[in-house]
Amino acid sequence: MATLTAVLGNFQRLDGGAMFGNAPRALWQRWIQPDELNRIPLATRTLLIQEDSGRTVLLEAGIGAFFAPQMRERFGVTEDRHMLIENLAALGVSPEEIDVVVLSHLHFDHAGGVLAAWEEGSSPELVFANASYVVSQKAWDRACIPTARDAGSFIPELQPLIEATGRLELIKGDSSVTLGSGYRFHHSDGHTPGLLMTEVDGPDGPVVYASDLVAGRPWVHLPITMGYDRFPELVMEEKLPFLADMVERSVAVVFTHDAEVAMARIEQDAKGRYRPILPSLPSPSS
Repeated sequence: MATLTAVLGNFQRLDGGAMFGNAPRALWQRWIQPDELNRIPLATRTLLIQEDSGRTVLLEAGIGAFFAPQMRERFGVTEDRHMLIENLAALGVSPEEIDVVVLSHLHFDHAGGVLAAWEEGSSPELVFANASYVVSQKAWDRACIPTARDAGSFIPELQPLIEATGRLELIKGDSSVTLGSGYRFHHSDGHTPGLLMTEVDGPDGPVVYASDLVAGRPWVHLPITMGYDRFPELVMEEKLPFLADMVERSVAVVFTHDAEVAMARIEQDAKGRYRPILPSLPSPSS
């Protein structure tokens, strides 16, 4: 058994239109109110798993504070401190005590938190010095050889640092040698190739870290995708069986980017639409 705790990393603000793809502002602003620059607040949330065995696992690492000031401003990161490290410390967990970090993919807003906070004149370094790292083979390959469209989403220095630890496991199937039998993976390619969604048993039943397949409550709605998604139609096709499975097994879904709600179970209404149970949001047609 294990104790599961949602832990916030740094917040950021990104363009609402980019986060909601082809959904019109008249719809999405009912869910999240933009600022004067059309940006919406986004969490970068992680899940801390403290196993009864004493092992400590971290799902995701958030965006962190690795950006230099100019880049931090460009990507709307609201704090200049490494908030994940501070919030872990408040729970009595030091970076050295993290045994395994599972990264759903290597976009900077999910993996940047494994790096120490930016300091002028310092080279990037890993902040979880003793951790093993679990990433999918396809996500790793895409980060190492990105396309022109998504190259800016990755951190070139990150992969060599992780590989140099000698503690990297690249996942091709539904399980991990590093994590063991208490964990399983769901896979998605619509947002980016090789997205891993980790499922683990919690005290109240199974929990899945949905990452960017279902980034928050608005994205539970099948037609709602991101402008950052590689194949938006594939995202919709992947969400359908994923959400059906979550409903059938009453699995709690952890939302990486929802600024207000960390986790919710999913239900299907009388019209067949999926929605988070509570706290919820109005459906697109209501």
